[in-house]
Amino acid sequence: MSVDKSAIRDAATIIVLRDRDSDPRVLMGQRGANAAFMPNKFVFPGGAVDVGDHHIPLAQSMSEQCSGRLQEDCAQDLTNALPVAAIRELWEETGLILGQPGQWSGDAPEDWQTYATTGHVPDARALNFVFRAITPPGRPRRFDARFFLVDAAEIRGDCDDFSAASEELSHLQWVPLAQARDYDLPFITEVVLAEIEANIGQIGPPASVPFYRNDDETSLFLRLRGYDPNAED
Repeated sequence: MSVDKSAIRDAATIIVLRDRDSDPRVLMGQRGANAAFMPNKFVFPGGAVDVGDHHIPLAQSMSEQCSGRLQEDCAQDLTNALPVAAIRELWEETGLILGQPGQWSGDAPEDWQTYATTGHVPDARALNFVFRAITPPGRPRRFDARFFLVDAAEIRGDCDDFSAASEELSHLQWVPLAQARDYDLPFITEVVLAEIEANIGQIGPPASVPFYRNDDETSLFLRLRGYDPNAED
């Protein structure tokens, strides 16, 4: 079945933050020169949600606060598929594992088989939903991308071992947060980096989630608040 490349596809991006309190760095790689979307740009690991991502069980789900914000201004429930996609893309593009030791209850789907052979199951407990942006009209591909932040301490194994990575991203590296905007970045990545830097001391979900909503008619900057179980009545 062909894919409508003009349609807005749901996508997940994962920002892995290392040494938050001393020398903060984020994991980035460079897209290929022939990539249809953002060629040559340095980006975080991420990609479109696959149909199968809706059915992959998580060892633990995201917090209620993050899940509530994911459902805000959303036509379908993606509270499982989006974090699953983020964990899958991290594995595929970097070879890093976000999960907990465990065995799958059945045969893992084809695009999860190499992950499953590591002896882990995906775990979204440590993911924080921190940003959302829709690609502006006129681009060759459009995505409704949700950005998830996770501390590198949650990664299983060696954070410098990219030997299991695919070839989708090259020059994988831990980029100092203070220098990241010197790289060739997409505009929205620059905005996300500024948001991360401004809230570097924040542990857990942010007070609200920025949402750049680029519709065909207008562009809006919104704040997603969703359900906050700690809010006063």
